Amino acid sequence: MLNTTLLLGFMAAALVVLIIPGPGVVYVVARSLAQGRRAGLVSVFGLALGAFVHVIAAAVGLSAILLASSTAFGLVKLIGAGYLIYLGLKAILSRSSITAVECLSYQSSWRLFADGVVISVFNPKIAIFFLAFLPQFVDVSLGAVTGQIFLLGLIYVCLAILSDGAYAVFASSLRNWVGEKLVGSPLPAYITGGIYILLGINAALVGRQS
Repeated sequence: MLNTTLLLGFMAAALVVLIIPGPGVVYVVARSLAQGRRAGLVSVFGLALGAFVHVIAAAVGLSAILLASSTAFGLVKLIGAGYLIYLGLKAILSRSSITAVECLSYQSSWRLFADGVVISVFNPKIAIFFLAFLPQFVDVSLGAVTGQIFLLGLIYVCLAILSDGAYAVFASSLRNWVGEKLVGSPLPAYITGGIYILLGINAALVGRQS
């Protein structure tokens, strides 16, 4: 079982990452603007189910790597750190923000949920993010590595529901004007890039210390 300090640190870091707008947030905001709060929340749970698939994959895959070689596990952490820094530099240099949300056609709740699952499952950044992020909070000395990774992933999914749900509520409440005014500024790109770079540097330092 994870200690309280490690768990709280993970939750704080995960919340920082989750509030960064990405493909999932764009989808939720778009659906909330187009069809209202209910559609946005249905989309949120679809994304959550897709993320849970990544959690299972990470729990199995990372545990297998660790059992095979502690050096390989450390290498995965460093590669993940490099990828986070790459994402940060890419966001800053491109100075691009989220694509403006366009008006979308009406879709049933089942279609909204299914699309959310597909968007999440087939988003390679989520898989790589789990490989880069979760290992930083795994304490090998506590044992039960698979259980630790699964628990952290489950907490991440729960926090994602809360975070994405907040976006859904906010966007649906401001449907008349939020659109491009919220996502058209380049400022989110700089903030996003800075956060990713800091997370990557932290991951690299933790990897070297380990």
